[in-house]
Amino acid sequence: MPDKDPCNLIKGVAREYCERARDGEAPPDAPTQGERGLTDGASDHVKDLAEYLIKKINGLVAPEKAWAPDDSRDGLYAPFLWLGQHLAVAIFVCVIVVCAVTAWQGAPRLKQMGASTGWTLAAVAGMASVPGAVMLLNKAVSGAFKAAFNSNESTLFTTISNDLKNGADSGNPLAILIIVSALVVALAFAALVFMTRQLGIVAFVCMAPLVLASLARGGDMTAVKTWAMRLLGLMFAPFALLLVSPFVKGFGGSLVMDAVLLVAADALMLRMIFHGIPYFGPRVARAARSMVESHTSNPFARAAVKAGVPDFHEQENTPRSPRVVATPGRAMAQDGDVLFAAYGVKQRRRPGRLTTESAIAQTQTDAERQARVMAARREARAAHTPSRTTSRTTHAASTPAAPSGPTPSAPSSPPAPGPASSGPTTP
Repeated sequence: MPDKDPCNLIKGVAREYCERARDGEAPPDAPTQGERGLTDGASDHVKDLAEYLIKKINGLVAPEKAWAPDDSRDGLYAPFLWLGQHLAVAIFVCVIVVCAVTAWQGAPRLKQMGASTGWTLAAVAGMASVPGAVMLLNKAVSGAFKAAFNSNESTLFTTISNDLKNGADSGNPLAILIIVSALVVALAFAALVFMTRQLGIVAFVCMAPLVLASLARGGDMTAVKTWAMRLLGLMFAPFALLLVSPFVKGFGGSLVMDAVLLVAADALMLRMIFHGIPYFGPRVARAARSMVESHTSNPFARAAVKAGVPDFHEQENTPRSPRVVATPGRAMAQDGDVLFAAYGVKQRRRPGRLTTESAIAQTQTDAERQARVMAARREARAAHTPSRTTSRTTHAASTPAAPSGPTPSAPSSPPAPGPASSGPTTP
């Protein structure tokens, strides 16, 4: 039987090369990893790492599967569904009792009872359909986000992938190192966006039965609209990164410029966290900024995180130079007031007083302005005082002096005062 190994037909050094090629090994005189250099050897692995990070960033910013329950029978959602349904039924029974007691009013009470019946049925049906609707919406958002970021050649991550292969500085180790470092930073911020979005979606989906139960009172949509705007803001938050896409076409072709645009996208993601969830979004973003500022002294990185998380005062109602953001407790209380108002319970408004840290920061911020205003007022007073003194002196000098002795016609009259003893004059 003939030998099927072609290397057996070769002798000498050629056979050794053939066997090494068959086994996947390098030839004996092939250059090693260190001899090939960073550009020829490690650059390929770094490029593979960059491609892996791009895929992970896409998966974290807009994942296909959310942590929120996708079915009304889920163990996490079932207790809230039970509570919301019974609450809606209790409100409906109360409305029926009130309408029966005040039936003498006629048509208005019949109209109220009909509206309460219809809205109660709609609320109970909506409670069971919220998890499925959110799951379908999350899949649609994830698919649209990935299609928008991967299908078009002018998007950021597609441009980075092309520049890693065909860019002007694709063989430059420094450029590849910069883009990989930027991708690592973007991955960290993508993880922050992932955590805040997932936790926020879970919270708002579980709150859905309690919010929808307020419709049973008569169809007050205020709380439902506030809840829907919060949830939709979280769902569509990743599309804020598309704002960087118009700049990619003009600055593309260089990995260094791609890295700059990616850092700008990171700042935009921080702003997304900052405005995403009012309850703990500002706290998470401020913690990210503090961590970056404590671990690096690079002014570019500090400027990026400051653009993403601006200075702000908490629990203030009047606008000032630093932007005003409500504390998590105050934001939750404001949303709670909206929900209680939909149930017909009026809440006492909380005072718009600053927190202790914000009051100290505001005093330090306004200290320089107060000092400059006081200095300007002192200068204005000092500039105005000599003119008043000059007018007094001029008026006193223009007054004629009386004789020192008594006049014979009026001996009993006192002597007229001279210029030295002149009384106060009006300037």
